[in-house]
Amino acid sequence: MRYAYALTTALLLGGATATLTTGYSAGAQVAQNDATQMRSVVPRAGAPESFADLTAQLQPAVVNISTRQRIEVQSQQNPFAGTPFEGLFNQRRGQGQPQQPQTREAQSLGSGFIISADGYIVTNNHVVSPTGRGTVEEITVTMPDGTEYDAELVGNDAASDLAVLKVSRSQPFPFVRFGDSSQARVGDWVVAIGNPFGLGGTVTSGIVSSVLRNTGQGGAYDRYIQTDAAINRGNSGGPLFDMQGNVIGINNAIFSPSGGSVGIGFAIPAEVAAPIVAQLRRGEEITRGYLGVSIQPVDSDLAESLGLQRNRGEIVQIVQPGEPGERAGLRPGDIVLRVNNRDVTPEQTLSFIVANIRPGTRVPIELVRDGRRQTVTATVGKRPSDEALRQQQLFSGEDDGPDGDGIGTGAQGGPLQERLGLSVVPLTPQIAAQLGAAAGTQGVVIAEVDPSSDAARKGLQRGDIVLTANYRPVATVAALEAVVRQARADGRDAVLLRLQRRGGPAQYLAVRLR
Repeated sequence: MRYAYALTTALLLGGATATLTTGYSAGAQVAQNDATQMRSVVPRAGAPESFADLTAQLQPAVVNISTRQRIEVQSQQNPFAGTPFEGLFNQRRGQGQPQQPQTREAQSLGSGFIISADGYIVTNNHVVSPTGRGTVEEITVTMPDGTEYDAELVGNDAASDLAVLKVSRSQPFPFVRFGDSSQARVGDWVVAIGNPFGLGGTVTSGIVSSVLRNTGQGGAYDRYIQTDAAINRGNSGGPLFDMQGNVIGINNAIFSPSGGSVGIGFAIPAEVAAPIVAQLRRGEEITRGYLGVSIQPVDSDLAESLGLQRNRGEIVQIVQPGEPGERAGLRPGDIVLRVNNRDVTPEQTLSFIVANIRPGTRVPIELVRDGRRQTVTATVGKRPSDEALRQQQLFSGEDDGPDGDGIGTGAQGGPLQERLGLSVVPLTPQIAAQLGAAAGTQGVVIAEVDPSSDAARKGLQRGDIVLTANYRPVATVAALEAVVRQARADGRDAVLLRLQRRGGPAQYLAVRLR
């Protein structure tokens, strides 16, 4: 589960450690595949007498999803490091012999729903994704009657937190369809069905508390339907139904100081999810627009100082060199008000608008610069992978603010973290420019240093570039790992690194292995 203050961002996995128009009709195909029968059970206006008939028709299409994972765990550290007994511990472990990675088994539980008679299933990506340094070995789908099926992962998309699975059998499956979430109104009745805490099929009801809720967590898809229907861990990936049996949301997050439901749940709107699910089902790559800027909302003080409307616009904090935003002439400090003739607001952020523009499209961007309004034209680029974005932002001085084009630092630890106390990333041209390294410099960049390591004691720090190890070039993380493994196999206790720090000459430094 992810926590940000009291926001349990629906990694609602029970027992886990771990914008475009839809094109779909509003009428839902009920689980029994009898649309005419549905009309007789739709509650009349006002409070429904019971959800029982509606639930009976929908519940057969809602499934439980479980995964079996193999998680790599850090091997045992030497408790006597730096003492006269260090060698004794190493002898018992077989110093000089390559250590096999240690693993443990883990499980995750979530929910999903069938969207076609031939067994395609929608769920959250985090329900079927590995935890940490792990691999998913098995995905099992359990029907309401207890029948289990091995599921195939057809496609997944981390940015929107959506995944599509496939199960097979000779008879058709009951299924439901996406509705039109843009028609949802605050106060509408909704029903959630899922697998909270691994209990099995559980039904809760409530109303739509808000539409297009922005939680402040950032990103292109930080817009949800908010509901007070009880949602808990294990509900992730389950459907949120309207009173016509349409899936108008996919349960994804809760706001909670305790980890349990307090009546504030969030669901991915169907208008966002349906086109992505359709692409994943067809095996297509999910492409998104990209400007290469980091932005933050315009607060009331900034709006007052510039005479702008409140709750409108975002300020550009960082413009990545060579990216579409820079080529269009965007600068830090610009206030972006409209993109492609759509207002930038808390409910319709710049990231959301741009992400849903086809790469290669030329769009006008209306902005305020130095108190004057002007318009620039940008050719929208293709959004890089999340890993590429993390590395791009790694040494820029500050991470993206809310709604930025990339968030986080991300680095590879593993054997290097264990043996050297370092986490490193490849030296990309963008990072080299941020660090002031000469063009053509090859190596890896230190992202984190374990403060208890010899590397920390000898002054290595974030942003140092490792050029060679034991006189061998290390242009990739794998190359540095290979040198460390060879040093261990040769019984050496240290590795000689050649390091480049911003503004200084390259120097050699020997770092002890752990």
